[in-house]
Amino acid sequence: MSQANDPNAALRTERLIPASPRAVFAAFEQPDRLARWWGPSGFTNTFETFEFRPGGRWVHTMHGPDGTDYPNESVFREIEPDARVVIEHVVQPWFTLAVTLADRGGETQLTWVQEFESAEVAERLRQICGPANEQNLDRLQAVVADGNG
Repeated sequence: MSQANDPNAALRTERLIPASPRAVFAAFEQPDRLARWWGPSGFTNTFETFEFRPGGRWVHTMHGPDGTDYPNESVFREIEPDARVVIEHVVQPWFTLAVTLADRGGETQLTWVQEFESAEVAERLRQICGPANEQNLDRLQAVVADGNG
């Protein structure tokens, strides 16, 4: 399903990050850096498989601050260096996440579109995913600003 078919099935977040698209993309492609920022505030990650290429698998567990483990499995569907990453989350809740990076004079306009199976699923998860996605981008921005890997 594409976002054009049902825009209500998608949650969208945008952020201007004071770093180049190359620097932001590096925080996706380097698993040690990605593990530092992926997920809402207070979460940590353990990566089992990380194949950063189109068709590559990403299997990881997100560890919540309350000790709850959240197993995840995704497939990288598209990777355009310094420009775009599309990830399909292949376990429930199913979604496709498209992250687009655009150069804005040395800064990066990041667009994060998370598309679910239906508008009903998106609406049900909006209260959780909306704030969680903002926290995710806060953490990404901090890792990019740190620049130390």
